[in-house]
Amino acid sequence: MDRRRFLARASAVAAASMTSSMSFAQKAETLEHAMSDELDKAALAKEAVEPWFCHVGDGGQGLSLGVKLMGDDPRLPKMPAAPTLMDFYELRFAPARHVLQSADLALENGYPEKIVMACLLHDIAVGNFIRTDHGYWCAQMMEPYVDEEVCWAIRNHQALRFYPDDSVGYGYPELYDRLFGEDYRPEPYIEAAYRAARNHKWYMTSRLITVNDLYSFDPDKDVEVERFTDIMGRNFKHPKEGLGFDGTPVAHMWRSIIWPNNFL
Repeated sequence: MDRRRFLARASAVAAASMTSSMSFAQKAETLEHAMSDELDKAALAKEAVEPWFCHVGDGGQGLSLGVKLMGDDPRLPKMPAAPTLMDFYELRFAPARHVLQSADLALENGYPEKIVMACLLHDIAVGNFIRTDHGYWCAQMMEPYVDEEVCWAIRNHQALRFYPDDSVGYGYPELYDRLFGEDYRPEPYIEAAYRAARNHKWYMTSRLITVNDLYSFDPDKDVEVERFTDIMGRNFKHPKEGLGFDGTPVAHMWRSIIWPNNFL
């Protein structure tokens, strides 16, 4: 698939979902979700798609990534009693092409494992909660299980993506200019978060997520999650009870991915 055609399609899907009442941040999150969604749909279209990936609302004519998160759908594969992060990737996040591509790019560029791990996790909230401020949601989910620096980097990549840094070759996203107009400005809280992060000791850790993020929407590249098995083992603290059952303040968020209708 042509990359420009893919981006144009994702932009069109996002634009159709935007309203005049949305804030800039909400529009940007809508765009990011559409790009990730279209990327995964392209992957599913090339593969032997299992029934639980099919959309139940249109007679199965289209592909929906949301239905795979419906915990009461009998087509969902059963999760283990004590699920690991790998289980979530294989049974709930699949195919998760964008984050896998992002982590793969960081690995190929020779960045430390903590950068690779941050890239692997940075957009988990986009596909599974579809909230604005996905960096904050994702960081909250990861906080008990990753190094503090990785969590901080995930939280702050949300603001940093809107600001260039020539020192690492990160330019202003052309797609944002094209879709939102060159005169738009992020909300004051995003500007404040950027300025605070810019002066933080872990700034570059978060910045490198954006470096390996913006260019990781390739509709023709497939990356297997097993490539990161060892990195997950060394950089993610798997609770013996399983994610969602370990009694942490965010356990309910993980359970909601297994049984979304029980999300309280």
